[in-house]
This record gives sequence, structure tokens and C-alpha cells, in this order.
Amino acid sequence: MNAERPRLPFDRGIFLLTLLAGLPAVVLALVLLWRSDAGAAAKWTLTTIVVLTWAGVASEVQARVVRPLQTLANVLEALRAGDTSMRARGARRGDPLGEVMLEANALGDAVREKTLGALEASALLRTVMEQIDVAIFAFDEGETLRLVNPAGERLLGLPTPRLLGRRAASLGVSAWLTAPAPCRLDDVLAGSGGPFELRRTTFRQGGRPHYLVVLTDLRRALREEERQAFQRLIRVISHEINNSLAPIQSIAEGQRKLLSLDPRPDDWEDDVRDGLAVIARRSEALGRFMSAYARLARLPSPSIGPVEVGSWVTRVAALEKRLPVHVDEGPAVVAPGDGDQLDQLLINLVRNAVDAALETGGGVRVSWRAVGARVEVLVEDEGPGLPQTENLFVPFFTTKPQGSGIGLLLSRQIAEAHGGLLRLENRPGTKGCVAILVLPLGEEQTAR
Repeated sequence: MNAERPRLPFDRGIFLLTLLAGLPAVVLALVLLWRSDAGAAAKWTLTTIVVLTWAGVASEVQARVVRPLQTLANVLEALRAGDTSMRARGARRGDPLGEVMLEANALGDAVREKTLGALEASALLRTVMEQIDVAIFAFDEGETLRLVNPAGERLLGLPTPRLLGRRAASLGVSAWLTAPAPCRLDDVLAGSGGPFELRRTTFRQGGRPHYLVVLTDLRRALREEERQAFQRLIRVISHEINNSLAPIQSIAEGQRKLLSLDPRPDDWEDDVRDGLAVIARRSEALGRFMSAYARLARLPSPSIGPVEVGSWVTRVAALEKRLPVHVDEGPAVVAPGDGDQLDQLLINLVRNAVDAALETGGGVRVSWRAVGARVEVLVEDEGPGLPQTENLFVPFFTTKPQGSGIGLLLSRQIAEAHGGLLRLENRPGTKGCVAILVLPLGEEQTAR
């Protein structure tokens, strides 16, 4: 294999090309000079001047060509080193070399803006990672930890310098990189508590794949949900108990004063009987309330079996005698579920729809449809609609004088226990509301 011939440096090439360009004129001038009648001293003096001038012009041309290129190289080198403050002189329009310098300066401005943006974004990212109460880890393709935030330090119980560079296996967290994500981990490390939600994604840095692992401590969220649930429950229970105890206390005090009178009124026995009747009614109402609460808390797990949706809907709709319930036929589908619990759920929805329709003289319609791997059962009424929806599933909240306030909540619990959901919303473009019950279909139904 032939060795590559060494190339002449660019600046020397320019110098030699300039000399070659002036060589014919110099040779001609020297020939004419030495053929003239001038003296030898004059001829040597003029020859020296011609040669020096020739070399000087070549050097000046070399400098004028090379110097802007050196300036441009310095600017590009500074940009590569991260210095965006250097600028090239002579940048102007209408001049080829000035255009090059102008573009080099524009490149410097663009790099500076992007560098500042990247620095600001990096500073913001570091601030967010330091302040966020979520543990963040980044591992390279060799499962070596490359990034961790303060929340991650607290989770692993070690400072960043002692964590970075260690492999996941040595930290005892190899499962983070292999477990299906997202998933729930009851205990990410021995003694770290839980539960945690693990999320994982991949990104590339320096052309190499990396893993980003995010661990969210669910304990605080769960405690907050529990606290809010207890507050709502205590508020509702206190309200209901006070509604019963206040009249009982008032009537009992009135009866005590009545019995202390001497002589007593002629109708005092009637007053006592009426008072005791009120106390009995309020005590009974309080007993019903506590019974409803116990019923809500003791909902058993569903006993799953095949439920033919058409027969189920038709049978429950026929149970309502106050108002004819129209049934729109849907597809023949079978859903896995507990027949008794689903009956109770749909009875509650139909009863609520009839109660609303009776207020306005409207009707009630029940239908169902298959949507992918699920079936949707719709109970529509022509009642006044829902003035507000935020309290629909609050325990014991009711707008009915004789309502228990657990019907919708119990229905939603049954739906969720079957892997479904229940929602209520006003019907668009017309009066009334619609209850939408979504239940999963069996595998044989989904495969059709």
C-alpha cells in the first residue's frame, strides 16, 4: 500500500503560488535589466530590490489570505470550548470574506443563546429535582447509577458521592430495572416503608441508553385520602346524630318540665304520648342510619358467575311498578358478575331514575351497548337533572326526605368490585340525567 504523499501547508502553498504568479514579470525585468548598459553596481542593486519586492508582495498576499482564516479558526475553537464571547472582525455584507465572518458571528450568537437556554433549563431541572418529593434515579446501560436527587438519597440512606458509580445490584435495587412498570412496590428496600409507585423510562445520553427510574411514596397521599374520608364520614355522622339527638333532648326537657308542674294540665298525658312518639321516631331513624352504615361497611366480595345482560336488565326494569320503564334491546352479551349484587345495583339506579321522572312527569329508559371489551348499561330519566355532582357519592348525602344516602355509593362500590365503574351526568341537549354503568365482558365475548 502506497504511503500518502505529504501535502504542502496551506499558507506555504499561497506563498509559492504568489511567487509563481510574479515569476514571469520578475524574470523579464531582470533580463531587461542585465541587458541594459547600466553599471554592475546598479544592476545588482536593482536586482536585489526586485527580488525583495517580489518576496514581500508574496508574503503580504499570504498574510491577507491566512490571517482571516486564523481568526475564523480561533472563533470556532472558542465556540467548541464553550466561549461564546469571541467575535470576528470585518464582518460586513457585500464582501465574500465579510459574509463568512458575519455568519461566524451569527453562529456564535446562536450558540450563546442555546447555551444560556440549556444552562437555565439545567438549573431549573436541578432545582426541581432538589425540591420535588419524588425519588429519581438514572442508570446507564451497565446498571451503574449516574444521577440521584435528594429524595433518592433519603430513600437509600446514603449521600450522593457514595451512591454515584455503584451498580444497582450492590445497592439492592436491581428489581427496579426489571420489574414491570408502572407498578406498586410495597417495600422498595428493607425498612424503607411503602407502598411506592415505580415508573421507568429510557433515554439516551452520549449515544448510550440510560434508564430513568421514578419512585413515588404513596403513604402521604393515602394518609391524606384517609384523613379526608374520615373528616367527611365524621361530618356526616355528626350531622345525622345531631339531627336525631337535638329533638330528643328538646322533647325530653319539655316532658321533664311538664311532669314537674303541680297541678299538671288536663291534656298532659297526650303531650307525653306525642313526645314519646317523636322520640321513638327519631330513635328509629337513627337506628336505620347506623344499620345503613353497617351494611355499607360489610359489602361482601362478589361471587362471580355468568350474567346475561338482556335478561338481567329486563327483569330489573319489570320490578318497578310506579312507572313503566322502557327497555331498548341491545346486543346479546354475557358479563361475569354476582347476579344478586348487580340486581341491587341496577335496582338502585332505576329507582333513582323513577324518583326523578315522577317529579316532572317524564319517563325512564334503560339500554345497553357493547363497547370493545366492555358493556355499558344506560339508565336515562326525564327528571329535573343534577344541580350538582360533587356530593353524589359522599356517604349518607341525600336530597330525598326519606333517603339513606348510601344507594349511589353502594352501587359504585359494587361496580368497582366487578372491575367496572359508575358515573352520573346530565343528558346533553335535553332535561334529565343518565347513569352509565360500565362492566367488563367475559373473554369469550371479547374474542367475538
